[in-house]
Amino acid sequence: MGASKTSDYSPKEIALAKYAKALSHPARVAILNLLIKRQACICGDLVDELPLSQSTVSQHLKELKEAGLIKGDIDGVSVCYCIDQKEWKKAKLQLGELFETFIENKTKCC
Repeated sequence: MGASKTSDYSPKEIALAKYAKALSHPARVAILNLLIKRQACICGDLVDELPLSQSTVSQHLKELKEAGLIKGDIDGVSVCYCIDQKEWKKAKLQLGELFETFIENKTKCC
């Protein structure tokens, strides 16, 4: 989405698109699943768990962090990642509202 086009959308639509973009790659979903499963900050273990190179994992972590779904804390020379609970709740609410809207309206279409 171009920077000049975001003015045509509501802040809620922009936030929802940010979460959707972060969730749009299976590697990112796998990273989130690992973080959820462990319920703790994870440092170098992510690369060991995924069929991806360190640089690729780092890029996916960057996308998730930019979306706010995860946070990273520096621990010595490494960064440990975990779910950002506050932002996670916002994402859950906004994604849930989008899906519930369709169900509640009982829209008829093809």
